[in-house]
Amino acid sequence: MTISVLIADDQAMVRAGFAALLDAHEGIRVVGQAADGADVVTLAARLDPDVILMDVRMPELDGIEATRRILGPSYPAAHVPRILMLTTFDIDDYVYDALAAGASGFLLKDALPEELVHAVRVVAGGDALLAPSVTRRMIEQFAGRRPASRRSATALADLTDREREVLVLIGKGRSNTEIAGDLFIAEQTVKTHVGKVLAKLGLRDRVHAVILAYDTGLVEPSA
Repeated sequence: MTISVLIADDQAMVRAGFAALLDAHEGIRVVGQAADGADVVTLAARLDPDVILMDVRMPELDGIEATRRILGPSYPAAHVPRILMLTTFDIDDYVYDALAAGASGFLLKDALPEELVHAVRVVAGGDALLAPSVTRRMIEQFAGRRPASRRSATALADLTDREREVLVLIGKGRSNTEIAGDLFIAEQTVKTHVGKVLAKLGLRDRVHAVILAYDTGLVEPSA
C-alpha cells in the first residue's frame, strides 16, 4: 500500500527537499504541499493524506492549531491522517501542545534522510514515533514546568487494576519488554493490555497514553 504524504512548511526549499526525498522511496507518494497552516487544513480535507508532515511554526495558522482542526470532530475527509510535527529544536516549547492536540510524534528538521523515511512509515503504520525513553524525558520536562491540566481521574475508571499498572509504566517510559519484566508477565500479554488501555481511554497511540498519565496525576514528573 502506498503512503500518501502532505507536507506543510513555510519554507519552499524545505518542502521541496522533503518531497524529493520521500518521492524517491517506493511505497511513499507526496500528494501536496502547503505553505501555511490555513492552507494545510484545506488541502488535508481535499487530498485525504495518510500522513502530514507539519511544521510547528507557520504563518496564518501555526502547526498546533492546524493539527487541532484537522484532528477535530468536524474534519470532513474520509479518514483521519497521522500528523508528524517538524521542529528545529529537540526541546521545542510547542512540542507538548502539538502532541496533546493529537500529533503522533515529532521529528527534527535536520534528521537524516533515512530517519525521515522511517518516521513516515512508522506513523503511517499507526505507531507513535517517539521511543519510550525519549517520550518520558520530553514529557517530564514540560510537565515539570507547566501547570498540570489535571484531567479528571474518572477517565481511568474503566481500567482494571492491571491496566492501570500498565498505564503507569507506560507513563514512566517503560517499553513493552520492560513492563513484562516489571510485572512478571509475557510481552504478548503486555501488548494486549496496552491495546485495551488505548481503546478504553480513546487514545490514538502510546504518546498520548503518556500525556494522559501525567495529566490525570497518575504519574508525576520524575516519579
